[in-house]
Amino acid sequence: MTKNFFEVKNVDFNIGGKTKVKNVSFSIKNEGDVICLLGPSGIGKTTILRTIAGLEKINNGSIELKGKTLSSKKTNVSPENRNISLAFQDNSLFPHYTVEKNILLGAERNKGRNEKKITLKEIVDLLDIFQILNKYPHQISAGEAQRASLARSLITQPDLLLLDEPLSNVDQSFKEEIQVRLKKILNKLKISTIIVTHDSYEAFYLGSKCGIILDQELKQFDDPYKVYHFPNSVEVVNFLNRGILIPAKVTSENTLENWDLGKIEGNFIKKYPKGANVQLLLQPEDLEHDDKSNLKLEVVDRKFRGTNFIYTLKTPSNTLIPVFVHSHHIHQHEVDEKFGIKRPIHIDHIVCF
Repeated sequence: MTKNFFEVKNVDFNIGGKTKVKNVSFSIKNEGDVICLLGPSGIGKTTILRTIAGLEKINNGSIELKGKTLSSKKTNVSPENRNISLAFQDNSLFPHYTVEKNILLGAERNKGRNEKKITLKEIVDLLDIFQILNKYPHQISAGEAQRASLARSLITQPDLLLLDEPLSNVDQSFKEEIQVRLKKILNKLKISTIIVTHDSYEAFYLGSKCGIILDQELKQFDDPYKVYHFPNSVEVVNFLNRGILIPAKVTSENTLENWDLGKIEGNFIKKYPKGANVQLLLQPEDLEHDDKSNLKLEVVDRKFRGTNFIYTLKTPSNTLIPVFVHSHHIHQHEVDEKFGIKRPIHIDHIVCF
């Protein structure tokens, strides 16, 4: 049986004598894979990174990297001997060094490990920080400082890279470009990485796996597609906020009914007996716009997202339903107008709780 490159087994993550996240297990299967941990502020995501880096000890379970135990009740390899690099959300640059000198401190640490060599110039170009190399931390923006800190972590070329909200201070207009560049670097160097973020779109783009941490638990750890389309709990649905739950009754092995929308057909992810009352997950892309339909709902809000609109529709029972429509659709509806929903309603994968 092939061992995972990195593995956390049944660990309670604690800080200051308080347990932040209980009985956590997850793994990085292959070297170079990137996983993302999502959760609200204060839930314990940073504590997990600090513990993996060796800054906090554990009392149960184990943390293993490349087949070697780093942390357990009996073992605690010191941080400097783990070859793990942790980049904090606050950039931690040395104020009396220029940006270039700060980055080169990471290069010094990397001496003797040349298998995945990358030059300072490559990292500087990829992160677009050439113009700040000769400046000091107090002379640059928070976003530039965060990218400089990221450059320092990358140039160490660690066995495992831990990034705590790495792009939280980067301007929104530049964030997607930096995400693309970061992914390119990580893929090129095959640096296994754990990224902590509260941005689900960032996690879905960067991570081959995503973990959702809520209520002191790792609620779900799966492919981004499955986390989005097949959330395993109401808590995950509410956290992602990418849809709503509406009451429905199962009417057959592939249909259910909602009082407002009528018959809905599709494939159930989990089987329920006929007659069961359930909460159906309805995501914005599940319903289709059709002005000719006899099912019409009132528009109460319309958000323009560039490539699409998200309409909020009110049903007769006062349920608010989000519906995705491409921005090039011919008839744009105003608030208080009626909006048609295509029938029959078909949802490829029906998720219920």
